[in-house]
Amino acid sequence: MKKIMLFAVVVAGCLAISSCASKKDLENCQNENRTLSQSYQSAREQLAAANSRISSLMEQLSSCESNNAALQNSLEKSLANSSSNNVNIAKLVDQIDESNKYIRHLVEVKSKSDSLNLVLTNNLTRSLSKEDLKDVDVQVLKGVVYISLSDNMLYKSGSYEISDAADATLSKIAKIITDYKDYDVLIEGNTDDVPIAQTNIRNNWDLSCLRASSVVQALQNKYGVDPKRLTAGGRGEYNPVADNATASGKSKNRRTQIIITPKLDEFMSLIGKAPKE
Repeated sequence: MKKIMLFAVVVAGCLAISSCASKKDLENCQNENRTLSQSYQSAREQLAAANSRISSLMEQLSSCESNNAALQNSLEKSLANSSSNNVNIAKLVDQIDESNKYIRHLVEVKSKSDSLNLVLTNNLTRSLSKEDLKDVDVQVLKGVVYISLSDNMLYKSGSYEISDAADATLSKIAKIITDYKDYDVLIEGNTDDVPIAQTNIRNNWDLSCLRASSVVQALQNKYGVDPKRLTAGGRGEYNPVADNATASGKSKNRRTQIIITPKLDEFMSLIGKAPKE
């Protein structure tokens, strides 16, 4: 009897132990199942996001391919026109190059002309005395030499006849003009705005022209300047350098200018031919 009871107790203990072990395994399985379910759900969500990203990238790729096709078409058209464009660009470059060469040539010509005029001016001013320079003004403006002579020194009072006092100054100017044979000479008479009151002279136009003519004839006949180089002209009262409202201004306006410039044909030969258009 005791043996039977002992066996029963042992069997009951084994069943109890077995029951506890099965329950723990079940809990472990349930926990593992939940973990796997969560991982599966997360994987599905990641896959859906990846598919959405792939769809977006495919749309972008399609758009890029369309743009690339348009650019390729535009490039082909540009290449088709590039030959004629290159020809036009080459012509334009050649024209710019020719223009630059011409500009450099003009600069060289101007520099040469300015140098010649500077030498001429220096020689002239050195030949004139301080007394001469009181009635003579020498300037170089835009490559042209201007010798301005006052009427008080040049002419007899109220007349267009050359005075004896002008001989010394005119002879020195004539020497310079003779030495520089490549220059033309314009003699230009100017007056103030006071009307002339002489019966044989109609107005200031006449007076300015007659005074210029007197200087031209003196340079030719008395000092041997080639008349082919000389031109006489009058500007009357219409080229003032000072205000005629004052006596000082009137005195400055009553002047005769000797304008020395390179001969036109000589100047053109220096310049040469202009570039073709």
